Amino acid sequence: MPAPSRRDFLAAAAAVASGGIRPRLARAADSPTPVPARAVTRGPKHHFFGYYDKTPWDKTGRYLLANEVGFIDRQPTPGEALTVGMVDLKDGDRYVPFDTTTAWGWQQGTMLQWLGSAADREVIYNSTADGKSVSIVRDVHSGKTRTLPLPVYGLDPAGTQAVTLDFSRLHRLRPGYGYQGVPERFADETAPDGLGIWHMDLATGKNALVVTLKQLAGYKPDGRFAGALHWVNHLTFNPSGTRFVFLHRWRVTEKAFTTRLFSAKPDGSDLRLHLDDGMVSHFDWRDDHTLLAWARTKKDGLKFYLVDTDGGDPKPAFADVTDRDGHCSYSPDRKWVLNDTYPDKGDFRHLMLLKVASGRRFDLNKFHSPPALTGPFRCDLHPRWDRTGTKLCVDSAHEPTRQVYVLDAAEVVGS
Repeated sequence: MPAPSRRDFLAAAAAVASGGIRPRLARAADSPTPVPARAVTRGPKHHFFGYYDKTPWDKTGRYLLANEVGFIDRQPTPGEALTVGMVDLKDGDRYVPFDTTTAWGWQQGTMLQWLGSAADREVIYNSTADGKSVSIVRDVHSGKTRTLPLPVYGLDPAGTQAVTLDFSRLHRLRPGYGYQGVPERFADETAPDGLGIWHMDLATGKNALVVTLKQLAGYKPDGRFAGALHWVNHLTFNPSGTRFVFLHRWRVTEKAFTTRLFSAKPDGSDLRLHLDDGMVSHFDWRDDHTLLAWARTKKDGLKFYLVDTDGGDPKPAFADVTDRDGHCSYSPDRKWVLNDTYPDKGDFRHLMLLKVASGRRFDLNKFHSPPALTGPFRCDLHPRWDRTGTKLCVDSAHEPTRQVYVLDAAEVVGS
């Protein structure tokens, strides 16, 4: 892809978009030479990794996980399989498939990720067996596998425990994130006591329902809950695995939903409500007690906030350099935040780095987003870090096919 000029970036940064989620970057950024993006997968089939909250690189940096599929312009039908595999970056970017699964969605793939306990050889991903959702742990080099009784959503960094949810309910209430093909339980109930968040031991498969939808709907309820269907999403452990954060969501109509931000200990105890003004989107843990989250508060409106999970009011962050939602994640050394935007008026998604110490923004590149790819099968960049904090990875469909791209940001993060 041709590298955009500095003028392109400054023009995009100065453009003021009207309404919706289109970005208006609040202040002109520090714009070094644009960082080129190299495709590490190729057509004719399409490839993507999934979400922004995990790294596709293995511990050695040689292999990069990616899903493969033959279409990009519609939702999968029940039973329609996707291939899971990895790219060998030291063998001509050769794609190495190792399984297929019908448990997948466009926004988060099949939760394919390296296990922290063996990140040089073992991966985990969701699948279906005997009409139920499960997860598979696979040694990508030997082919040895074992099956766990539940699918996974969020894993602790050590790879010892997972929290998860009902992907069938998630599919119905937030298309693009859940899975088709497994019958939904309690579909007629607004907040069933039998659904919610499960905790699972990844060594034994032992699991328990630790937070229920009924429990959440009964936690400081108000008039917003009238006639609403409840669900959970975006379960994420803190760095030490001692707490996890999640979104409690509910909808009354098909077109809108409302959100609260909670955290809890892995066993579901010490449940805490952190944000309750109706809108919380993307977030990442800065440390064991602090989140960076895009949210709305009655005091300061929509922006990024630092949220202390031990208490205290949320504090605005990076408000001078960006005022639109993005998929944010901290670098391994926590000195940088990687972020992106939704499409602007020209249908470009922007990739940026935010320097924690100074609050400066560095624009890296921009990617055209085909307007036809929208809704559940849109192609967000979902930027991810490598394990060294110098390389970045995005999914993009700016060329004829949807592929995975790598950018070398070493010069920027070294500045």
